[in-house]
Amino acid sequence: MKIAVCLKAVPETDTRIRIAADGRSIDPTDVKFIMSPYDEFALEAALLTKEAKGGEVVVFGLGGDEVPTVLRDGLARGAERAVHISSAGIATHDPMIVGTVLAAALKEYGPDITFFGKHGVGGDNQAVPSMVAEHLGVPQATVVTKIEVNDRAVRCEREIEGGLEVVSTTLPCVIAAQKGMNEPRYPKLPAIMQAKKKPFATKTAADLGLSAAQVGDAAATMTITELRLPPARQAGRRIEGDVNEQVNGLLSALQNEAKVL
Repeated sequence: MKIAVCLKAVPETDTRIRIAADGRSIDPTDVKFIMSPYDEFALEAALLTKEAKGGEVVVFGLGGDEVPTVLRDGLARGAERAVHISSAGIATHDPMIVGTVLAAALKEYGPDITFFGKHGVGGDNQAVPSMVAEHLGVPQATVVTKIEVNDRAVRCEREIEGGLEVVSTTLPCVIAAQKGMNEPRYPKLPAIMQAKKKPFATKTAADLGLSAAQVGDAAATMTITELRLPPARQAGRRIEGDVNEQVNGLLSALQNEAKVL
């Protein structure tokens, strides 16, 4: 079985984000990039599927210099090969363009099943898996918490408000993993060292048969006009006095300042 996993490099979740000089992107200086947390569940699902059904797992990643480290992490966890798609000349801020590029890379590989995290932390668009499925012309199941693959049949469970939804489909297909789908494994030092020797390819848009007119800034359907950090929170205030004075002071602040009472 040919299994693909698309991994996204995102800033570590406790990173202190700074806005770049252009006002429309983040400053990558001193930022540590990691595998998007939801992609960890996708990768683990792919590895478990391989262990149960045989075959290979290939990890794909679109981006710049931050991507190889994440792909090496995927190799260390058990993937056989990695494909880095360089973001040079690609409007990666647009989910439609990202879906087009990833679909082109996946068509070359021809996977039986492609795994994504339900969304990439950071942009939180939750659009790319569905777009890739549409480009590939295959069925999809998103926000999946459980998957069973039997021959060419796939059974998925999705948590919905107030219940559980069961979706059945066939291979090939696209699956987007939700948190709790499994317990991701983490690589040990020998596996990390072995990952450095595994096949690692780098491709450009041109290698995938895509032109600037198709995936460049001029083709983007979405434009980021501005990024802003949330306003700084006001410092807290300590209400002095005995218990009665503190209670009265708190009530006064809630009524007259916060105006929530």
